[in-house]
Amino acid sequence: MAADEPTTDEPDERGASEERLARAARTAQEMLDAWYESVSREQRPRDRQTIGLFGGRSEDEALTRGSRLARIREMIGIIRRYDIFHGLTPESLRQMLEELGPTFVKAGQILSMRSEILPESFRRELAKLRTSVEPMDRETVLTALRAEYEKPIEDIFDAIDDRPLGSASVAQVHKARLVTGELVAVKVQRPHVQEVMAKDISIIRSLARYAARFMPGEQFVDLQSVVDELWQSFREETDFLVEARSLEEFRRNNAECIYIDCPKPYPALCTRHVVVMDYVEGIPINDVSRLSAAGYDIAEIGTKLADNYTTQMLDDGFFHADPHPGNLVVRDGKIVYLDLGIMGRLSSHDRTAMRDMVTAVARCDSAALADGLKRFSVSDTSGVDHAHLLADLDAMIADYGLADLSDLDVGAFMTALISMAQKDGIELPSSVTMLARSLVTLEGTVHNLLPDTSIVEIIHAHLVAHRTLDGMIKSEGRRLAQEGVAATHGLLGAASEAGLAMRMLTRGQLRVNLDLAGTADPLEDLSRIANRLTMSVIVAGLFIGSSVVYYARIQPVIFGIPIIGFIGYLVAFVLGVWVAHDVIRESRRRRRR
Repeated sequence: MAADEPTTDEPDERGASEERLARAARTAQEMLDAWYESVSREQRPRDRQTIGLFGGRSEDEALTRGSRLARIREMIGIIRRYDIFHGLTPESLRQMLEELGPTFVKAGQILSMRSEILPESFRRELAKLRTSVEPMDRETVLTALRAEYEKPIEDIFDAIDDRPLGSASVAQVHKARLVTGELVAVKVQRPHVQEVMAKDISIIRSLARYAARFMPGEQFVDLQSVVDELWQSFREETDFLVEARSLEEFRRNNAECIYIDCPKPYPALCTRHVVVMDYVEGIPINDVSRLSAAGYDIAEIGTKLADNYTTQMLDDGFFHADPHPGNLVVRDGKIVYLDLGIMGRLSSHDRTAMRDMVTAVARCDSAALADGLKRFSVSDTSGVDHAHLLADLDAMIADYGLADLSDLDVGAFMTALISMAQKDGIELPSSVTMLARSLVTLEGTVHNLLPDTSIVEIIHAHLVAHRTLDGMIKSEGRRLAQEGVAATHGLLGAASEAGLAMRMLTRGQLRVNLDLAGTADPLEDLSRIANRLTMSVIVAGLFIGSSVVYYARIQPVIFGIPIIGFIGYLVAFVLGVWVAHDVIRESRRRRRR
C-alpha cells in the first residue's frame, strides 16, 4: 500500500463522525423548530378585540404578540444562515451576534469575560464587541436628541461633533459644546433599543426554559446566569437617569481622593435616554508608552487603581462593575472612570463577609472561607453538607491558597469558588457574581501595569493598612456581640430541647438516630464489623481446636492428621479466605465512591 494511500478504516471513522454530527444537528434543529411552533401557538394573534368573563384582549396586545413572533422568525433566520449546528468560528459568532442586534451584542460582551463558558480564542474575538459596533448616523443622533427635549436642541448645544467618541450596543457618545461654552460628552441611546432588548430577553428566557427540558441542569446553569445578568444589565443600562445619579454618587464617595475622578454630570440636561457630562480627554490607562513618556509611574498607577477599587468594594459598597481599559484614562495626575453605566452594590453585611473571605484566602483558612460563603448565600444553608464543603475548600486552597498572593490567578479562583458554591447548594446573589466578573476584568487591567503583582495582594495590604485600633475594637465588639447573641439563643434552644428529650425519655417515646460521617447506614456497618469479628474468632478457635486434636493423635487419621482436626483446618481455611475476600471487596468499593 502506498504511503499516501488512506487506510480503509479512516473513511469509515470519518463517515461515522459526520453521521453523528449530522444527527446532532438534526436533533438541535428539530428542537428549535418545535420551540418556534410552541411559541407560535402561544403568541399567535387573536381577533382584534374580544370580551370574556375575565376581561378582553386589546388590539395593541395582539400586535405586540405578532411583533414578538416576527422577531422570533427574524432571529431563527439569522441563526440558520450562520449554520450554528455545524460549528461557529470566533469571527462568525461575533458577526452573528452583531446581526442579531443590541441584546446579543451585550450578551457577547458578557460572554467575553466568562472564562468558564468560552475558550480564550472566542472571548478575545467577542471582546471586539465592546468597541467595534456600527455607529449611528448624524441624523439619527439629532432626531433622538430632539425627541428628548421640549425646546430646540440649538438652544442647548452650540455644536455637536459628527464623529462619535465611541459606539456601543446601547448608546453612542459624541463630543459637543453647550451654548454656555462648556465642552461636554453627550451619550445618546439608540432609538427603540429598550423595546428591542426587552422583547429579545423575553424570547431568550422562553428559549432557555424550553431548552432546559432537554439539557441537564449542571450544563445549563451557566446560560441561565448569563440571561439573568443580561436582564440586570439591561434594566440599569437603558435608564440613563440611573447613570447620572451614579456619576454624582461616585464623585461624592471619591471627593477626598486626590487621584480618582469621573465626569461631572449636568442633571438638568439628563433624561432617561440622554446623559450630558463633562468631556474628559486623557491617556488610556493601557497605553503604557504614552504614560511613561508623560512622566507617570506605571506601578504607582496600578497600585492606586487596585487600592481605590478595594475602597469602592469594601468601604463604600458602590463599585464600578466594568473596569476594563476602555473605561479608564489618566488626566492631570488622576485616574478617571469614563463610563458608569453599570455599577455594583454591596451591603454592609456583604462587605464584612467579603473582608473575611479575603483574609481567609490569605491565611488559607477553609473554615472562615466556608462561613463567608454561607453568609453570602441568598438561600437556606441548613441543608449544606458542611464536611463536604470544607473538603472542597481544602482542595481549592491547596490549589490556589498555598501559592504566593502575587501568583494567585483571581479569575480562575473566583470561577472555581462560584462553581463549587453552586455544586454544594450555596446560592450566591447576583452582586457577588458581578463583583467576581469585575475583579477578573480589573485583574486584566492591573496586570498590564503591575505584571508581577496580584490584586489580592493589594486588597489584603489595604485591609491591613486600614485596620486601625479603633476600627479593630469596634469590629471585634460587633463580632463578640453577634456571637454572644447567637450563643445565648443556642444555649436556650439546647435547654428547651433537653427538657423535651427528658419528657420523651420518661414516656418511652425517645428514639436515637445514629449518623456517622462517611457512612450511609452506620448500623449496617456496625453489624458487618461484628460479623467479621465473630467469624475471625470462629476461625481462630477452629485452628486452635484442630491443633489440639492433631497433637492428641485421635483416631482415625487421614494424611497423618486426625479426621476431626483435618475438617477443622479445612473449615477454618475456607472461612479465613472468605473474610479476607470480603474485606478486600469492601475496600475497593469504598475507593470507587
